[in-house]
Amino acid sequence: MRELSQQAARDGVLIVDFGSQFTQLIARRVRESGVYCEIVPFDRTGDADGRLNARAIILSGGPASVTESEAPRVPAGIWDRGVPVLGICYGEQAMCDALGGAVEPGHTGGEFGRAHVEVIGQSRLFEGVWSLGQSAEVWMSHGDRVTAIPPGFRPIAISQGAPFAAIADEARDFYGVQFHLEVAHTPQGAALLRNFTHRIAGFAGDWTMASFKDEAIRAIRAQVGDARVICGLSGGVDSSVAAVLIHEAIGDQLTCVFVDTGLLRQDEADEVVRLFRGHYNIPLVHRDAADLFLGRLEGITDPEQKRKVIGATFIDVFDEEASKFTDARFLAQGTLYPDVVESVSARGGPSATIKSHHNVGGLPERMKLKLVEPLRELFKDEVRALGRELGLPSTLVDRHPFPGPGLAIRMPGTITKPRLDVLRKADAILIEEIRAAGLYHEIWQLFAVLLPVRTVGVMGDFRTYDEVLALRAVTSTDGMTADVYPMPHTLLGRIATRIVNEVKGINRVVYDITSKPPGTIEWE
Repeated sequence: MRELSQQAARDGVLIVDFGSQFTQLIARRVRESGVYCEIVPFDRTGDADGRLNARAIILSGGPASVTESEAPRVPAGIWDRGVPVLGICYGEQAMCDALGGAVEPGHTGGEFGRAHVEVIGQSRLFEGVWSLGQSAEVWMSHGDRVTAIPPGFRPIAISQGAPFAAIADEARDFYGVQFHLEVAHTPQGAALLRNFTHRIAGFAGDWTMASFKDEAIRAIRAQVGDARVICGLSGGVDSSVAAVLIHEAIGDQLTCVFVDTGLLRQDEADEVVRLFRGHYNIPLVHRDAADLFLGRLEGITDPEQKRKVIGATFIDVFDEEASKFTDARFLAQGTLYPDVVESVSARGGPSATIKSHHNVGGLPERMKLKLVEPLRELFKDEVRALGRELGLPSTLVDRHPFPGPGLAIRMPGTITKPRLDVLRKADAILIEEIRAAGLYHEIWQLFAVLLPVRTVGVMGDFRTYDEVLALRAVTSTDGMTADVYPMPHTLLGRIATRIVNEVKGINRVVYDITSKPPGTIEWE
């Protein structure tokens, strides 16, 4: 149980997950409107009791069919809580199935992708957004169809394939929509969701990062008391925000351990030390273990093997440094909410237990320390907002994602110090030029990859035979999918010219234009 359970339960929305790929997007939309929420698998709704005072419930979509005997069902107790309930797609079908309506499978009227609904009834769900008789664009993804609605409900919107595209029982504040209002392809979906949380459920929308910060500080103090906390600091956004938040709560009871793997970007290690030891005056152990990491990586080219070696070596070094603090009782980590939300299978039930996502590998078991995870309720964008609230500089808070194994997975082939130095210099030029062009914040992730490919070149009167550098820039919202960033050719030309002229060892630059899928964002 998380430490916030020691306090009074927080008011919020309970999102019941039936396995939709968009469930976390529902949560993000709700939180963007200033309302706290939590996701719980459909068969574990009681898990939130005690830490969440659910003043409204949302039933997510899902890949199953309610007509199948093994399909997940809405827990019976949901209807007796006396709070507003909104069913989305499968959630609407499950609502109708549970309350006396009818759902039939495999209709030719199934809808996938963009569709239009016609508003045929007034409702608080539509108030100020859609008006009677209006046709509105939505995004559908359903094969089954509701053919009869439960007693007390009335239809408030229809579509070509769904005679009950939206339904309402306003006496009980139960609502259902066949379309996905949480996705961007339903242009006014966020406003409809806000109507449910604010107009219908009565939330004020006053959940902010400032209030979260104050609450988290109280929770950290209550959990830790006067004990020492060790934090594995990578220099990334998550661990940095966690460290500053915990330091604000308990001061010098926190000690950060920064393991320099030798796989960081140019001057990054110095920046971490300068910021946390110098600016924030946080007790910091800086262990330069570059030679150890490079030694263990020698001759290894398989990407998965690289990750395993780096992870195991990190654990060894961190464990060695942290064990010097014999009075430490807690280990702090920057675990985020997506890392602890259970996935749900199409046939019902969690498909796996909570993901093992420890930023420092298996340390909790080895070191016998209790975990402090103050960010485990937040999404990535919320962590950035909290970082701003804590006064962290934009250069850190808004930095692009950087992989845990560092430059090792941006260097196919063997990893050597000379190759790392070449990649660091080229990567620094790339970032410098993108920032100078004012494009850094338009790009979700930007980096260079040093390829184990040599090509012939000519520089002056001399023939060269050096390596190729690939540039990668993508746009994304969550990293699950990504599109190539349309980099201006003149800018690409300037970057390539600088790299070839200034970085010895590279004589050719290429630009990766592959989307995700079919590619991945990183190369390894």
